[in-house]
Amino acid sequence: MKTLKKQWLEVLSIYQYVLCFVFLGPVFSLLGVFLLFTPLWCFPLLYLVWLFLDWDTPQQGGRRYQWLKNCTVWKHLSDYFPIKLVKTVELPPDRNYVLVSHPHGIIAVGSFCNFATEGTGSSQQFPGLRFSLAALNCLLYMPGHREYFLSCGVCSVNRQSLDFVLSEPQPGRAVVIVVGGANEALYAVPGEHCLTLRNRKGFVRLALRHGASLVPVYSFGENDIFRVKAFAPDSWQRLFQVTIKKLLTCSPCIFWGRGLFSAKSWGLVPLARPITTVVGGPIPVPRCPQPTEEQVDHYHMLYMKALEQLFEEHKESCGLPASTRLTFI
Repeated sequence: MKTLKKQWLEVLSIYQYVLCFVFLGPVFSLLGVFLLFTPLWCFPLLYLVWLFLDWDTPQQGGRRYQWLKNCTVWKHLSDYFPIKLVKTVELPPDRNYVLVSHPHGIIAVGSFCNFATEGTGSSQQFPGLRFSLAALNCLLYMPGHREYFLSCGVCSVNRQSLDFVLSEPQPGRAVVIVVGGANEALYAVPGEHCLTLRNRKGFVRLALRHGASLVPVYSFGENDIFRVKAFAPDSWQRLFQVTIKKLLTCSPCIFWGRGLFSAKSWGLVPLARPITTVVGGPIPVPRCPQPTEEQVDHYHMLYMKALEQLFEEHKESCGLPASTRLTFI
């Protein structure tokens, strides 16, 4: 049984992550604009100077503070659900990897806690590997969001950034890409396993350019931590969500969890549902600086089959019915 203090530390740890993920960037941006018209105008101006000088950091592997990765807040966060990292095979640090993480869910907490922090002890399970979680550019160039995620070693998901990480002379680099992104958040309905993957092939091209092994990763329970309002595919509400996603690269999902002070009320604290992140075996990929479409399609199909096999092998041990199937869109 957890003590009352432990329970509150866990709740506050996950609550700060949700608030930062959803509100930190917009709040700091609006605050900066407001301060420009006050006697404190020098502070946002100094930050703009710092932003200009530090502009390339998201394209160069992020900024990693080891003390922050090891901060106890991430351990409390992982204990809240709890989040568990399961290794199925060894990943030798004498090569590079592209870990493809599914599903995105609403806030991608499984991917973040496992690979951007030491909340589940990833460095002990995979000694010698240096993980770099990749995120959208909009998160890494917005005040507040930028410093929060860069300090955990998060880097940009674009080609320049990922090529930089995997081109480092020392092997053992592992980029983690949540390929479903904002589109997959629209399908983050509890009990469903719908992945945006069929036409997402950029991660395969990345692996081929660098000869990095592809590794399927699935977080069972990621879609169960929030209740989500799902709209019919042909409704005007879904059309609005898709339009906003195209314009802003983020999905305006309607979701809710429990309250901060009571599990029986509504709020933004996620539901305490177990999240089990299973890391599958690597798929060897040859180095092809200019891969052909046939090569990309071949390894993309191999990856989809490996991911489906990983899901089938572990779904029942993670509490899913035997009849559950993955859906690719």
